[in-house]
Amino acid sequence: MSVPDEPRQRLQPPVERPSAPQGTWLLQSAAATPPPPSLSGKSVYVIDAHNLIYQLFHALPEMTGPRGEPVGAVFGFARDLFYLLDQKQPDYLFAAFDMPGGTFRHQIYAEYKANRKAMPDDLVPQIESIRRMLAGFCIPPLGCPNYEADDVLATVARITEELGGRCYLVTSDKDCRQLITEHVVLYNIRKDQIFDAAALEKQWGIGPEQVVDFQAMTGDSTDCVPGIPGIGPGYARKLLQRHGTLEGAIEHKGEGLGPKLRQAFQEHVELALRSRRLVRLDPRVPVAIDWRAGRVEGVDAESLTALFREFNFRALTARTAALPRKSAEPPPQRNAVYRLVDTHQALEAFADELKRQQTISLDTETTHVWPRWARIVGYSFAWKADEAWYLPVRAPAGEPCLDPDLVLETLRPVLEDPAVEKIGQNLKYDMIVLRAAGVRLAGLAFDTMIASYLLAPGERNHGLDELARRYLGHETIKIETLIGAGKGQKRMDEVPVRQVADYAGEDAIVPLWVRPILEARLVEAGLDRLFRDVEVPLVEVLAELEYRGIRVDVERLRELSQRHAQRLESLEAEIYEIAGHPFNIASPRQLQQVLFDELKLPVGKKTAKTGPSTDIKVLEGLARIHALPARIIDYRQIAKLKGTYVDALPDMVFPETGRVHASFNQVVTATGRLSSSDPNLQNIPVRTQAGREIRSAFVPGPEGWLLLAADYSQIELRVLAHYSGDPRLREAFDRDEDIHARVASEVNGVALGEVTPEMRRQAKAVNFGVIYGQSAFGLSTQLGIGKEQAAQFIEAYFAGYPGIGDFLDRVLAECLSRGFVTTILGRRRAIEGVRPNPGRQRNLAERTAVNTVIQGSAADLIKLAMLAVQRRLSRERLRGKMLLQIHDELIFEVPEEELPQTAAVVIEEMAGAWPMEVPLKVDAKAGRNWADAEPLS
Repeated sequence: MSVPDEPRQRLQPPVERPSAPQGTWLLQSAAATPPPPSLSGKSVYVIDAHNLIYQLFHALPEMTGPRGEPVGAVFGFARDLFYLLDQKQPDYLFAAFDMPGGTFRHQIYAEYKANRKAMPDDLVPQIESIRRMLAGFCIPPLGCPNYEADDVLATVARITEELGGRCYLVTSDKDCRQLITEHVVLYNIRKDQIFDAAALEKQWGIGPEQVVDFQAMTGDSTDCVPGIPGIGPGYARKLLQRHGTLEGAIEHKGEGLGPKLRQAFQEHVELALRSRRLVRLDPRVPVAIDWRAGRVEGVDAESLTALFREFNFRALTARTAALPRKSAEPPPQRNAVYRLVDTHQALEAFADELKRQQTISLDTETTHVWPRWARIVGYSFAWKADEAWYLPVRAPAGEPCLDPDLVLETLRPVLEDPAVEKIGQNLKYDMIVLRAAGVRLAGLAFDTMIASYLLAPGERNHGLDELARRYLGHETIKIETLIGAGKGQKRMDEVPVRQVADYAGEDAIVPLWVRPILEARLVEAGLDRLFRDVEVPLVEVLAELEYRGIRVDVERLRELSQRHAQRLESLEAEIYEIAGHPFNIASPRQLQQVLFDELKLPVGKKTAKTGPSTDIKVLEGLARIHALPARIIDYRQIAKLKGTYVDALPDMVFPETGRVHASFNQVVTATGRLSSSDPNLQNIPVRTQAGREIRSAFVPGPEGWLLLAADYSQIELRVLAHYSGDPRLREAFDRDEDIHARVASEVNGVALGEVTPEMRRQAKAVNFGVIYGQSAFGLSTQLGIGKEQAAQFIEAYFAGYPGIGDFLDRVLAECLSRGFVTTILGRRRAIEGVRPNPGRQRNLAERTAVNTVIQGSAADLIKLAMLAVQRRLSRERLRGKMLLQIHDELIFEVPEEELPQTAAVVIEEMAGAWPMEVPLKVDAKAGRNWADAEPLS
């Protein structure tokens, strides 16, 4: 059968759709400007504005501004824009809107979208506010009369792909699935998920080129697209998988369908073809796109701040300070000359200039991302705004470079001079690399990465590329253009010297450019003292820890590996015996089948995508009623520890030292706590046998030395007592009582001596849970008690310690009024979503606010302690060395004969780190390894 031509459009008067007032929808965008000649390597994000606005309107709770006006969608949209700018860092960003009136599709089919309801009254005024907000974010709105926003998305996607870029369509509209290509994908901002061809194949079983035909057959009741009666997604997929296209299915008269459906298919071919014209997006609409304005370079901070203050968005106001400003004029072009110093004569001339400087910015290029394993390839320096120097000491064969020892001795006097200010990005890395080369870098004055983190601790990216883009509008040379990525990645000493010189010179000069901007903002935010007196000095302490590392007994780990392998085999046999047959223990789906289908255990959490959960909390609950989940927990824990530590640590031992040199990260956690990586030593369990066995492999380096561990006792509860001023809580700490027993005594109304272990366990759960907003349900689940009993326990707790409740209310009130919370040293964290009167049932934002104050203050205290201990050990010429910081614990290696004096110094300095309203108690232990450390008398 031949395929009939699609009928020509019957021109009909456009059908007006219910809409907001005309003025609300008018798009005030600058005149069109052409795209750049190439978008290669660039990301272009286009927001389907109405799609996102409706999602937010229906998903978020009602919010009103100071005048009672609805603002929930505005708030949600702003939060999403912050997320896109912070986490996705698009090169170009646009927002596409539907325009008022009908479209060409109404001329094809008058009933198109006839079922759409008028915009809710509470949403109408928010559209104009969102448009104003987009102007403040410097994001151009796009729209085209007679076309829909989806057509605009299709047009931007086509242009982006043609120019070699990658386009992300921020939409959940299934119509846009037809636009998916290798370089065009959909992005679901709610789930932070990319929807590409593979996802389409998995969900619909078709390719992007088949989406239009798929929708033409299935129709869309929401948009009044008729489709073919009786043909749903399953039958449409079947036809396309069999025939490839709608034309193929028509040609074969719906072959593959049952008789009735096949007849319906043949009778409604015209309807399918018309439906296809409705769902097919037009990628060539005459929309005015201002590509220059769409370039992400900064925001209009004044406009945004005024808007957020108008709506009382305090947390968003605070976040605006961390965004780059977009000036009316494009940012000044920053040009610099990158000079290559590759001869002895040039080195002498450079050295003469260098030794006259009072402030220098520096960077090292190396062979490895782990500083202790790295070898220096070259040094770069800058002290002028338009000039930087690169000194190569390793290079490809035949390329010019300098003698490494000669360069090091030439640089040493300046690098080790504390009177010469050093600035840079992630100076801890350079300190360790230089220390390994025999130079002690001194005079640290400004680290741009640390400054950026203090200003915006919730952001994930504080890299130099991002800082240059955020604060300068400057695109840096990307390292991938030099060394590549993946398996073919080269070392820096394999890259031509001239290329390295340009890259390294920029790495030295950008911190020089960024410093005054960051410095001014630190002062403005009141963070300059924290930066200068705590965070920058801490860089030097952490560099020493990382350089020194901690010795690992590799033979002990090999023994543990064999023992853990045997234990896993034994557990595997037990699991198979209880289950009644072998199965893949690591497979969640197979485990689901065993637990819930075969053993008929009760299902806890469940998701539509993965089915019943088998996570640790679910297994812990099931372990109370059946033996198998407990064995699964044991198996998972041992397998994880074996893979993460027992088998991995020997490969991380640096051959020259016999030690592992973990990284301690200052700019990762939003609370100010340090994190550990390569390896992450903070995740080794403390209380399990397997964890203790791993800790037993950490030993002191020299013979006759011991490991000393000093740990703050209940630091977070002491911070709570300090802040809350609750007299009973303070009294308990002043008397050095068992705080959990004391709380149990108060809450249960019994004498301290009559507190049972179960009472103490319940009080401990309350102490560490309720202050962070744990609900009665959460407490009941944790303790295995009834919800009503848990609620009574919580009520008694706050009644017995009223100062705690008052403090928690003060924290939330501060966050609500200022948009951020502060720690004991004034560290800030912006938090949005705190409600005016939350009560005891707190949301995530409210729990985060309290957690930040308490945990962040504890982090402040141990940082102060690290600085004080390091100074004291040096001043008293004690040989003990700080090795690790693990949460609230410091680990040292100490000569046995100096243990009493060193322990006394450590305890004294940690206990006196800050003038607290309650004493800071420090528990100290020592031993031949980390696990066997015994309390000091």
